[in-house]
Amino acid sequence: MTKNQLESLDTVIVTGYAKAPQGTAMFEVYKHSGIVLEINYRTNVIVDAEFTLITGLAQRYFRKLLIGYDLTNGLDDLIRRIETHYFAPSTNSIIIALKTAYQRYNEQKNRVLR
Repeated sequence: MTKNQLESLDTVIVTGYAKAPQGTAMFEVYKHSGIVLEINYRTNVIVDAEFTLITGLAQRYFRKLLIGYDLTNGLDDLIRRIETHYFAPSTNSIIIALKTAYQRYNEQKNRVLR
């Protein structure tokens, strides 16, 4: 990539982590719940997402829950959406990881992306 191509990116990557609940496969494999979000910082919309979920189905489903969400609206609606559609022991851990990523995004966006 050239310098101009790098400067023209409209997205950033942000991560968040939280301790996975003991006794779950996630804990046994990863020890943490992790989330990686690609966010268009001009629109604040999540354009892609990855998680430390064990199964491909859970990973794909979670992507459907998050992709397209506008973070300008805050997290309350997104958290309600997760709680309404994801019934697993790791729900709270994933929400904490999401909150951590959201906080990091806001802090960095205000500091770096002016």
